[in-house]
Amino acid sequence: MLIARQHKVKGKKVKRKLIIITAIIIVSIILIVSAAFKFETKPKYELSKIEKRTIIETVEASGTVNPVQTVSIGSQVSGMIKDIYVDFNSRVKKGQLLAQIDPSLFQAQVDKARGDLGAARANSQKVKSMLIYDEANYKRYKELYKKRYVSKSDLDLAYATYQSDLAQLASTNALISQANATLQNNLTNLRYTRIISPVDGVVVSRDVDVGQTVAASFQTPTLFSVAQDLTKMQIEVSVSEADIGKVKEGQEAEYTLDGYPNETFKGKVSQVRLASTTVSNVVTYTVVVSVSNENDILKPGMTANVSIITDKKENALCVDNSAMRFTPKEITGGKKFDKQGIWVLRKNKPVRINIKTGVADSDFTEIISEELKQDEEVIIGSLDKKQTTNNMKPPRMF
Repeated sequence: MLIARQHKVKGKKVKRKLIIITAIIIVSIILIVSAAFKFETKPKYELSKIEKRTIIETVEASGTVNPVQTVSIGSQVSGMIKDIYVDFNSRVKKGQLLAQIDPSLFQAQVDKARGDLGAARANSQKVKSMLIYDEANYKRYKELYKKRYVSKSDLDLAYATYQSDLAQLASTNALISQANATLQNNLTNLRYTRIISPVDGVVVSRDVDVGQTVAASFQTPTLFSVAQDLTKMQIEVSVSEADIGKVKEGQEAEYTLDGYPNETFKGKVSQVRLASTTVSNVVTYTVVVSVSNENDILKPGMTANVSIITDKKENALCVDNSAMRFTPKEITGGKKFDKQGIWVLRKNKPVRINIKTGVADSDFTEIISEELKQDEEVIIGSLDKKQTTNNMKPPRMF
């Protein structure tokens, strides 16, 4: 009897425990379903704080590194290249001989011109001698005519001979001038066979070889290109018409080079050119950024990715750019607003605040509003259970 009673009491305790466990499970299920229902019906928002930061507005562009001044050296005469005295990367001085065109034909022309000039001078001297004689003869005839020793026709003949000598002398003097001009022209052409550097610099291009014939019939062929000073370079970048209004002379710029991906270099806008270029209906303007090359890192022709700093502001009240694009459709129903604004949480409800914007970069925008303060949280996005994020740091949610 005692054992049966003990088993009966023990069975009641077990049954009571089962009832309690079952009740706990049911209550837990109800709470989970209720929480899930609330999760489904209540929107979640991704939040970001309003912060004070230094914000920099830039215009991005790419361009080519070039020397500040490159002189193209050519030939004004045609002929065969006889000698070349410099090569690529050679440092040259002003007046230095770079190449020599075969001077044989030009020297022959100079010699002929000198001979023609000598002949013209000799002929002039001969005419001068005849002029002296004929002038004296005319004066004698003039005196004899006064004494009636010669006829008037003899006097006229002497006078005509004298005048003829004067004209012939003038003609020979003109021939001397012409021969002298021809000689000077040939001497100049002979000098042009010596290709001389007009500036100090470095040879960045050589377009001829020994034995090659250059022809200067219609235009001067370029033989060498000499960069004057490679310690000072410039980057010519193309800026779109949408951004050109922000770019001014004197603005700071930063640039990177493909050859030095881990370094950032600095420069300054030195010129905004007025001439435009249109390619495929896209209008761009050339902006020149002056850069230093004291370390001889820059090479002509390098591609540079340039960021021109158009505006900079410190301690600016800034928000994430996502806040500028966010609109809770469940509240606005897709309505559009006339003024720029952002959404904040006020009493756990999204509230729209009108703002004015200032400096902006790719991540943040300066906001101007008396209703917003530092560290206040703004809504930058809406999340539901289907949305996921790949960020290492999970977003703050409400």
